[in-house]
Amino acid sequence: MGLRQFFDKLKGAAPTPIPAPTPPPTGIREVLFGDLPAAQWPAPDSDLRAVEPWVWFAAAQQAQAQHDAVAAEQALRRVLATAGLESRHYLQAWQALRELGVTPPAEAAKQVLGVVVEVGLEQGLDLLAAYADGSARYYNYSGAGVVWENPDDSLAPLIRALLGAGQQVATQIGPWEEVRPAAPGKGQVRLNLLTPSGLHFGQAPFDTLWQDALGGPVLVAAQQLMQALIAKPEQVAERRQ
Repeated sequence: MGLRQFFDKLKGAAPTPIPAPTPPPTGIREVLFGDLPAAQWPAPDSDLRAVEPWVWFAAAQQAQAQHDAVAAEQALRRVLATAGLESRHYLQAWQALRELGVTPPAEAAKQVLGVVVEVGLEQGLDLLAAYADGSARYYNYSGAGVVWENPDDSLAPLIRALLGAGQQVATQIGPWEEVRPAAPGKGQVRLNLLTPSGLHFGQAPFDTLWQDALGGPVLVAAQQLMQALIAKPEQVAERRQ
């Protein structure tokens, strides 16, 4: 069964949801990529601003407001130097550093820290995301979803497989130099590869991408991870709606 058919099968069999917090104001999709503008991570009124690593992002914001690029860079590099953070924090740090004109070293520039697969369906958008920190999540177009925060290593091989397939694509293409585009339309699939040098992506109709030598393995890996996510019991995979 192809990924598109598997998504279609889910329309009548979405996982049983449990109540979830209201999504961030920018929407679930917007916070998956680790590329929000520096002024929005964290938001000016966020209670997280006094908590690590958010406090360093807040310090960078303050330094930028004072036109102190050196202090801003130092604060952001504290994020990069801290082990064990979410991959999106490292991506956000690099996003802010690039805004300051700082580029990642060659050995890190194309390292894939996350993969987001977007599938444009008749009813809306389906999303699958996986990160180098071992977390993953699937959001159905209806708003139901499964959030995996790496409580154990059972999905680690599948997440590594998806990141590895994405890495093969990222090494062959350049980063997107403009603002991240809106979600793909009906019948389109977009493979988003998240790196310190920015977003790399490929987009095509599903059948075209499925047959592509580089894109096909990403879709196969995404399908396998999605199946495993949805099969997870509720005690280890938080189900949201």
